[in-house]
Amino acid sequence: MSFKELVFPKDSKFLVTGGAGFIGSNICEAIINMGYTVRCLDNLSTGKKENIEHLLDNERFTFIEKDIRDLDTCLEATDGVDFVLNEAAWGSVPRSIEMPLLYEEINIRGTLNMMEASRQNGVKKFVYASSSSVYGDHPVLPKTEGQEGKLLSPYALTKRVDEEYGRLYKTLYGLDTYGLRYFNVFGRRQDPDGAYAAVIPKFIKQLKNGETPTINGDGRQSRDFTYVDNVIEANLKACLASSDAAGEAFNIGAGGREFLIDVYNDICDALGVKVEPIFGPPRKGDIRDSNADISKARKLLGYDPEYDFAKGIALAIDWYKANL
Repeated sequence: MSFKELVFPKDSKFLVTGGAGFIGSNICEAIINMGYTVRCLDNLSTGKKENIEHLLDNERFTFIEKDIRDLDTCLEATDGVDFVLNEAAWGSVPRSIEMPLLYEEINIRGTLNMMEASRQNGVKKFVYASSSSVYGDHPVLPKTEGQEGKLLSPYALTKRVDEEYGRLYKTLYGLDTYGLRYFNVFGRRQDPDGAYAAVIPKFIKQLKNGETPTINGDGRQSRDFTYVDNVIEANLKACLASSDAAGEAFNIGAGGREFLIDVYNDICDALGVKVEPIFGPPRKGDIRDSNADISKARKLLGYDPEYDFAKGIALAIDWYKANL
């Protein structure tokens, strides 16, 4: 079953924090298209107004340009809301190494504010973005919940702390929380620009512009690249999951494994170009290999990803061809 076939009570109200970002805007759009009401909370520090421009005139969509670091804002935004999808965070392992204090403020305190506001306002389900980075230096593949290693970055630490707060808010306060460990999400609206841009949109834009991309490392590092519609599915199915599954974290990936050099070559082939990449030094704090065991999410959330890498990358490339 795809997320488009999921059914909620007709008067359901959703709050998506970080809703003007890459993942958040796609979730907002999906919920609106399903016929439900959405509030989008975003301070536009990394999100973009243009991502939600097409939703602003919809009577079931409300945009709040405020910050999750302010508890009063969180209380206001969660008032009368059934489901909170907390996507607001700063991503990027390298940037977190440069700015650990800011990451603590946004990713930990901001998420805690949202959990507390959700508790006080009687939110039914609190779903939040975690990350595959919580597996740290644990070498075993595929990555399985409960087998985590030493953390390698402040970003990873913030996500691990969020998971612990999620567990506590379920056991101490009865708030149904669901942590989604995203594995290298990609797709439409992902930002190709800036020093911390994700590799897939960055490669596509550089190759389209006749530039030579740089691969950090030898290109043999692997990732479970996950198309954004799989992530939308996971968020919405978590909203419908049993209370017995709350307080847990779940791998959200495609269940596959792609080597970066192969992904690069696939993009070259799709764009009809042949450009030898530059190989740079590995990025500090990055996990070498990543591949999700998604059996726990399948069993407890009903997660059944519709898009494998091949299907997702074809859609993403088509979108960037039309929009870059």
